[in-house]
Amino acid sequence: MTKLMNLVRNFWGTMRRPSVHLSLGFLSIGGFVAGVIFWGGFNTALEFTNTESFCISCHEMENNVYQELRTTVHFTNQSGVRATCPDCHVPHDWTDKIARKMQASKEVWGKIFGTINTREKFLEKRLELAKHEWSRLKSNDSLECRNCHSAESMDFSIQSPRAAEAHSTFLVTGEKTCIDCHKGIAHTLPNMAGVKGWN
Repeated sequence: MTKLMNLVRNFWGTMRRPSVHLSLGFLSIGGFVAGVIFWGGFNTALEFTNTESFCISCHEMENNVYQELRTTVHFTNQSGVRATCPDCHVPHDWTDKIARKMQASKEVWGKIFGTINTREKFLEKRLELAKHEWSRLKSNDSLECRNCHSAESMDFSIQSPRAAEAHSTFLVTGEKTCIDCHKGIAHTLPNMAGVKGWN
């Protein structure tokens, strides 16, 4: 035990001792430069993982959900505005984005262990995956949807009567959020048999 205590004491003494060969200014500037390099690398990696090409780089995404997205209005439409994977699945605000990235780390484990590496496995887990995403969107008031779609900017007069009534009743009042009514808007719905509240 004394040997360990002496080792800790020696290490702590070395860490507290002023630098003999390097000035405080050099250490400060070096620390600042190292911080800038780290921060730049971190943000570069973060932005790289927020691209559609990164999202579909694994065949599970490219062969399943990306093919479904290609057939929707979010991919091709009259305005030419297109939503990519990160637009709908990654929040834009930095703190929300970091929290989402930490949640998404579970998806890396799924890739490593082949949880959905075949179409059959994907379809088997599809409802569970969809429920996770719907729950996330419900809890954040469909934040990613609202990055592009604003209730205040909607022109109810050119919407269908049913849509205008639903948006003015639920969306504007905050009684419901986008995902409550728009499940399956960008991807094929899973088998909803037995899902509570689904008709």
